[in-house]
Amino acid sequence: MSHNTEQWLEDLIRLTDGDDKKKTDKQAKILEAAIEIFSEKGYAATSTSEIAQKAGVAEGTIFRHYKTKKDLLLSIAGPIATKLVAPFLMRDFAKLLDLPYNQVDEFFRAIARDRVIFARKNVKLIKILFHEVPFQPELMEQVKGLLTNIVVQRIEKVVKHFQEQGQVIEAPPWRIMRSAASMFIGMIIFHVFLMPEFPFDEEEEIDRTLDILLHGIARRTEAE
Repeated sequence: MSHNTEQWLEDLIRLTDGDDKKKTDKQAKILEAAIEIFSEKGYAATSTSEIAQKAGVAEGTIFRHYKTKKDLLLSIAGPIATKLVAPFLMRDFAKLLDLPYNQVDEFFRAIARDRVIFARKNVKLIKILFHEVPFQPELMEQVKGLLTNIVVQRIEKVVKHFQEQGQVIEAPPWRIMRSAASMFIGMIIFHVFLMPEFPFDEEEEIDRTLDILLHGIARRTEAE
């Protein structure tokens, strides 16, 4: 694989390694080609002949490893959902959530900055998840379970902590998490996926987004 291969893809290849080195090399090429095309065109618009051509293998080689194109997709999306989403979400994110924060803006700023970096490093991973997981019910349930059991519980604990300190309004923690997630995900989608060429100061954008999250969009009077 090329030196530009994303870390998550290398992890995915390792998850599918077998005892036959030649077979593993071919599977690696097939998986890398499939991921590249799936992330660009989506599953439905991708043909196995395109994947084979990009991988430099015969189309029949794909079907020796995967019975159908759907099996190939699931061999990618399945490990992503069950074995890669949690580690990639939590590898450094868990430490981030466990750090002591004195101010709520410090907490949300750290999350926003961390997730922007994550998105830039794992564009293909995120594209495949966005394209395919919503249309694969079993994968959707796996991802929802991982997010609920791993991410939401930890963030909820931090939100309650700041509510007890009087830094966050009294509201269901899930509503506060939803509001923050919507704004941060929207910022990431715009700058990383929709308009990556759009010039902006990343730190300033995070600060302005955080300001709107914490204070709203209404004009503040001098008394405030």
